[in-house]
Amino acid sequence: MTALALDIGGTKMTAALVGDDGRPENPVTVPTPESDVWNACAELLRNTAEPAAVTRIGVACSGPVDLETGSVAPINIDEWKNGFGLRDHLAELFPEADIRLAMDGSAAALGEHRFGAAVGVPDVLSLVVSTGIGGGLVLGGQIVAGASGNAGHIGHIVVPGSTTPCACGGIGCVETVSSGPSAVRWARELGWTGSTGTELAADAAAGEPVAITSLQRAGVALGQAIASAVALVDVRMVVIGGGFAQAGPPLWNPIQESIALHARLKFLDGLQVVPAALGGLGTLAGAAALTA
Repeated sequence: MTALALDIGGTKMTAALVGDDGRPENPVTVPTPESDVWNACAELLRNTAEPAAVTRIGVACSGPVDLETGSVAPINIDEWKNGFGLRDHLAELFPEADIRLAMDGSAAALGEHRFGAAVGVPDVLSLVVSTGIGGGLVLGGQIVAGASGNAGHIGHIVVPGSTTPCACGGIGCVETVSSGPSAVRWARELGWTGSTGTELAADAAAGEPVAITSLQRAGVALGQAIASAVALVDVRMVVIGGGFAQAGPPLWNPIQESIALHARLKFLDGLQVVPAALGGLGTLAGAAALTA
């Protein structure tokens, strides 16, 4: 049965109809505006499906989320960061629909477990490395939500050596080192003249020293966070997706080396760290799977 799936992030929003095979049909993406976010979201959804015909909606949103109230408070969407009643607004637009909500990292984990790189693997940690760093957990073949819906939010593990204030209010979160904007900001402070994560990755691949060092710093911190998380939850696979995760060997090699250095417990032998197989559409696939 087809579901309407929605993925809301700090940079963009994507919607599509998704079948039981997890394949989004003609996904549509729009930028996340600085204001009137809900109006842009509602227009995207109306352009994707006729409201009267929709009976199932799966929504993935940047965290934190509150599954009990159906509200979201994403720290990378300023207009909503103090709380927005997303489920109630969706119910007004789609009065006949069953609506399921998850943090975007959780939806990505579920999508990769059901349809992507982690098919057949019962215990998985997923990361989304992009504008921010999200994550999600599947344990025993089931998505783990936690008390409020934010389990697996690995972007706010504190990493050694970082004293940078985070948008969450904490200090030294891995997101302050390893997200795309954080790596770009650090490189620019050292004289690099680019402006995007894509440019940073291209320059690193071309041998530009500051770009290489920035991606190495980001990768080491990600590896430290992953090593801490896998020791805590005892998984056999880590799946890494998101736009900034496409930076290639200058980022991936330090991640692997850092994990090898820090994840030394015997029960972590054989840990697999792999790229997401579904790309940017994995979160949509997972959001739709919430409604199954």
